[in-house]
Amino acid sequence: MQDNNRAVIEALLFSSDRPISIEQIKNVLGSLEANEIRSIFEELNREYESSNRGMRITEIAGGFQMITAPALAPFLKKLYKQRNVERLSKPALETLAIIAYKQPLTRLDIESLRNVNIDGVMKSLLDKDLIRVTGRKKSPGRPKVYGTTRQFLEYFGLKSLEELPKIENFSTLAQQKEVESEAKEPTQTN
Repeated sequence: MQDNNRAVIEALLFSSDRPISIEQIKNVLGSLEANEIRSIFEELNREYESSNRGMRITEIAGGFQMITAPALAPFLKKLYKQRNVERLSKPALETLAIIAYKQPLTRLDIESLRNVNIDGVMKSLLDKDLIRVTGRKKSPGRPKVYGTTRQFLEYFGLKSLEELPKIENFSTLAQQKEVESEAKEPTQTN
């Protein structure tokens, strides 16, 4: 039965385009505890690494996801070099960094830090589901307050906000994660 559970978990990870939580896997299998599922993730990863396979399992945004082994990214970049990957603009990255590190905050707070109008950037970040309205500030006009989303964690490959690098390294992280996301996409079936 253990091998069957491993195969089911591997299939779930392979077929999902988003991280899968341990709770979701428990609901599918019904018979395993969280520590057993985590153990299977670790076994699969050791097997992939020891046999030099092209995939790994990583913990992202409160779940687990199958990704391409990072060492293979240059080969996938060659294969998919014509693919048009949407990147975040410098103003979008700056705005996103401000929100990530200082959340929750209002549009006025962000504009005062950036010294520019951010209407278009905010719409783009909301459309990409990287930020969301988390509430309203208790001040005149009750302005909306913004914070990051689970999609933000997934985009940057973070388990939680505590993993954010120092703010001066955020731009480097963004560039690195975009390269990794290009490499990871072909392993997914959706």
